[in-house]
Amino acid sequence: MAAPAHDPYPRSRVRVRGREMAYVDTGGGDAVVLLHGNPTSSYLWRGVIPHLAGLGRCVAPDLIGMGESEKLPDPGRGTYSFATHAAFLEDLLEEVQLGDRVTLVLHDWGGALGFDWARRHADRVRAIAFTETIVTPLLWADWPRAAKGVFQGMRSDRGEELVLERNTFVERILPASTLQGLAPEVHDRYRAPYPTPESRWPTLEWPRSIPIEHVPPDVHDVVDRYGEWLAHSDVPKLFVDAEPGSILVGRQRNLVRRWPNLTEVQVPGSHFVPEDSPDELGRAVADWLRTIP
Repeated sequence: MAAPAHDPYPRSRVRVRGREMAYVDTGGGDAVVLLHGNPTSSYLWRGVIPHLAGLGRCVAPDLIGMGESEKLPDPGRGTYSFATHAAFLEDLLEEVQLGDRVTLVLHDWGGALGFDWARRHADRVRAIAFTETIVTPLLWADWPRAAKGVFQGMRSDRGEELVLERNTFVERILPASTLQGLAPEVHDRYRAPYPTPESRWPTLEWPRSIPIEHVPPDVHDVVDRYGEWLAHSDVPKLFVDAEPGSILVGRQRNLVRRWPNLTEVQVPGSHFVPEDSPDELGRAVADWLRTIP
C-alpha cells in the first residue's frame, strides 16, 4: 500500500555552515538516521518512521537545497556536488548529537552519503539498512534501459533544459519510478522545493554525480572506497530488495549478496520503495533491528 499523503512530523532546524537545514527528530533512544535521495526529502520517510519511532530516536534530514533546507546562493555546476552534500550532512549529524550507536536507513543518494559516513565513522555504526541505492561504481550497461537516454541527456549540455526548465526529475522520473504513480497531494509536496529553474539545481547535480564509467572521478572513488569497506565490514546489514526494483538489480544485487553479516528481505517496489511499500519496509527494518544487540 502506498504511503499516505499526510506527514505528522514537525521539522526542527539547525544552522549548518551558515545555512538552515531542516530535519525530523522524533522518538528516543539510540539514533536511527533515515537519509533520502533525489528529488525527495525527509517527507519520503513519513510512512516508515511510525514503525521505527518506538525503537529509537528517528532523525531524517532534508539534504542541503532540498525539502525545507535552505538553498545555496548562486547555484551552478558544482554548487551541489557530492562533496558539498557530504560536508553539510556531516556537520548536521554532529550538531544533532547522535551518540555512538547509530543505525542508518538509506535510499538512493542517501545510501551513498550514508555508506560514506559509516565508513568514516565505523566505530559509531550499530547497523545499516538500505534499498535501491548505489553500492558500486557503475557502467552504462548496469543502468535501466528505459532510463538510459534521459540520464545521458541530463549529464550532457541538454541537462539544464531537461531539469531546470522542464523539471523532468520531479515531474516525470519521480512518479514513473513508483509502482502506481503519486497522489496529486504527494506530488505537490515533492514539487514544493523546486518552483523555479534556479531552485532545481540539486535535482540536476545528482544525476550528473552518478559514478558511471569513472565519471565523475571523485564520486567514483568515494563509492569504490565505501564498497570495499562494506564488502569486509561485519557491521549488521539489511538489504531490502525491491521487486521489481530499478537500480539495485543484476550485477549490483549479486555483489551485495556477498557482503558479510547481511540479511535480505524482499518488498514490492520500483525505485522509490518508501512510497511504494512504506509499511512493508518499515516492518522489515523494525523486525531486523530487534535482532541487533
